[in-house]
Amino acid sequence: MTAPDERVEERAGGPGAPGAAAAEGVAAAPAGGPVDGAAVAASGEAEPGQRLLARIVDTLAVGLPVVLVLRAVLPHDTADHWSPTAVASALLVYEAVQLALWGRTLGKRVAGVRVVTADGSRPDPARAALRAAVYAVPIALRPVPVLGLLAGIFWVVNVGTAFRGPERRAVHDRMAGTGVVKNTID
Repeated sequence: MTAPDERVEERAGGPGAPGAAAAEGVAAAPAGGPVDGAAVAASGEAEPGQRLLARIVDTLAVGLPVVLVLRAVLPHDTADHWSPTAVASALLVYEAVQLALWGRTLGKRVAGVRVVTADGSRPDPARAALRAAVYAVPIALRPVPVLGLLAGIFWVVNVGTAFRGPERRAVHDRMAGTGVVKNTID
């Protein structure tokens, strides 16, 4: 049980908030280190279905308006060509900002999950941007013939790592030193 003032700090989501690591189910570790996948798996990792729901909500929240605006202002062929790059750019900003500020996006709120670092805090702006970029860049590369094929292969690997082993961490989580856990505080 945490003291009332600790609960307020945890809700604020400040890095290093007292009890934040325990509340998130992540073993405390030095800041900047990789997330201890075994600790996350043992105490509250996000389910694959939760992660999928979060991605669907985020993609619809960002992608649908971007594509609709592009189709309204550009000829359809041009809009279709530029849509992946525009959606990827918008997703990168959308995700990086929200993860750095709150540790979760709209989709992650709906799905009941959050992104954490090894110490249970939300990612700093650099980690949030790296995680978002590793996820979004393959989307932007889709229109480029050879790079689009490689991006598709990357997507299969990225999704596969989210289902593999006790860590269940996708490539973008591994590269950024983050993990996705069930949200235990609001």
